[in-house]
Amino acid sequence: MTKAHLFLAAALMAAPTLATAQAAKSTVPKISPAARAVHDAAIVLDTHFDTPALFSRPGWDFADRHAVTKDGSQVDLPRMVDGGVDGGFFAIYTAQGPRTKAGDDAARAAALVRAVEIHEMLVKHADKIEIALTADDAARIVAKGKRFAYLSMENAYPLAGDPGMLDAFYALGVRMVGFAHFKDNDFADSATDKPEWGGLSPKGKALLDEMNRLGVIPDPSHSSDAVLAQVIEQSKTPVVLSHSGVRAVFDHPRNVPDDLLKKLAEKGGVIQINAFSSYMLPPPPPNAERDKAMAALMAKFGARNKMTEDQVVQLMAERRALLAQYPMPRANLEDLMAHLLYALKLVGPDHVGLSGDFDGGGGVDGYDSVADLPIVTERLLKAGYSKDDIAKIWGGNVLRVLRETEAYVASHKGG
Repeated sequence: MTKAHLFLAAALMAAPTLATAQAAKSTVPKISPAARAVHDAAIVLDTHFDTPALFSRPGWDFADRHAVTKDGSQVDLPRMVDGGVDGGFFAIYTAQGPRTKAGDDAARAAALVRAVEIHEMLVKHADKIEIALTADDAARIVAKGKRFAYLSMENAYPLAGDPGMLDAFYALGVRMVGFAHFKDNDFADSATDKPEWGGLSPKGKALLDEMNRLGVIPDPSHSSDAVLAQVIEQSKTPVVLSHSGVRAVFDHPRNVPDDLLKKLAEKGGVIQINAFSSYMLPPPPPNAERDKAMAALMAKFGARNKMTEDQVVQLMAERRALLAQYPMPRANLEDLMAHLLYALKLVGPDHVGLSGDFDGGGGVDGYDSVADLPIVTERLLKAGYSKDDIAKIWGGNVLRVLRETEAYVASHKGG
């Protein structure tokens, strides 16, 4: 399987069957008017939307209403309205490829294309959504009755051939950058690969300095514990884990140990709790027949961003039938809340938020698209958190970090 097929397979394994989606819908408590009012009063954002990967799919439009059970997608403008979601960070994701000049050039080109696709979406729907470049832009855009879009980069691989390209991506709107993804790269060790650098490479340390200089939030999600520790220690501005979990709740290398969570908070940083089933549950028992069938399904349909909408609907229907034959365990809202409440108790509401990792394999039963976010507000109120706490969790903390990042840059201009 190609890397694209592997990524699609992971996303499909995480997506619900029609039966589990219907069950989740029927069992999620109705949101009380009081909870909805608290939710709507906050600036609600998600720090990691992989939705730009869908922008090149033939016939798929961000302004149309979609359904996760139909085409697998989890974020669009109508469902943002349903979920009271004001905006988020739209990721320029690049899978790690060869660490060669040709690989670096291809990664840079792919990332530039993805950035352009995001901007094309924003131009097409300028009456509904607008790019945000500063922390204050979020409230300004919301006051106009629109949604806002920050840009981020997941995996710094596109910068490997020329780290100076960070300036260009900053000019395109990128305000948060992750160092690595599933594999080590020229900048840092991955949480899910054999350590190569013992943390940040010399090139990674230089990249961190450039992030601080420009005003880009460092994001060590997907990076090793050593990377996280070094970034927290060396960054001149607070750090955001855009989509990570808690290792004390479930032991997985993508989740963060308590000591580093405390250090992150001590330096003003934020962890955005990730709704990703594979980081919350043990892997399913091996099943060669299921894996063979899933591989055949992927091969039959090819790259997801090249499919028509009809092909995607057919793929999802065949996938549901396959998973009815070979059921897969999937995390649920209770698992997500366990991570969230643990982190809140450990480091407090000034340093915790949420991200669904939607359209990138994320989502759990009961929290499977942006329409589902208000249920967490209800849960947080029942757990004793205040309206102000909830406003911080949903967006205030990340906007505070961005504002502090901007202040650092302003105070060091010409220095």
